[in-house]
Amino acid sequence: MAKFKAMGANSSYRAMYDIVERAKDGTIFIPDDFVTSGTPDAVRSGLTRLCRNGKLYRFAKGIYYVPIYDKWDGKLREPSLDAIARKIAKRDNARIIPTGTYALNKLGLSTQVPTNIIYITDGSARQIKFGEGKSITFRHSNDLGNFAYQSKLMQLAVLAMREIGEKSITEEQITKLKKLIEEHVSEQDFNHDIVLAPTWIKMILQR
Repeated sequence: MAKFKAMGANSSYRAMYDIVERAKDGTIFIPDDFVTSGTPDAVRSGLTRLCRNGKLYRFAKGIYYVPIYDKWDGKLREPSLDAIARKIAKRDNARIIPTGTYALNKLGLSTQVPTNIIYITDGSARQIKFGEGKSITFRHSNDLGNFAYQSKLMQLAVLAMREIGEKSITEEQITKLKKLIEEHVSEQDFNHDIVLAPTWIKMILQR
């Protein structure tokens, strides 16, 4: 019986190994990615073995990644919190939108790179903490209008402007946002999405 169990474990490991081997450097994996490879125990064992053999690195509990190294200094690069958040959202079949400082950073309105990223989601609310004070927070939103934008850039721009506030947004920030929208958002998407924005944001972006 022990022999057959060992054979089963090796078969699961080989199936997992093949999946990881075909993946691009930096690809993030969670245990659910290996559900067809074997039992939960076999998958846990396989993940441990893949980490021991250097095929995967463990970022946090239940989150692994294919190693990728910086082309300049050769150091191991960890996946971004945004990539991890999107992986979790995909698993949960949920939509997410970055908010707060991270939204401003993505649009070039802030140079601050937060270690605690907050998203609104139509999925479950939760907070996932990592080492060294890092975390991802998902805040559930019942406002489906947040998820109705055709342009991801318009969606992000509106949320960023709401984060800054009507009385705090500067002309420099407005100019930068309008330039991004003009360059990357089609007229059709703009006309659809501007209707979803708060009145004060509509007035700024349409003037």
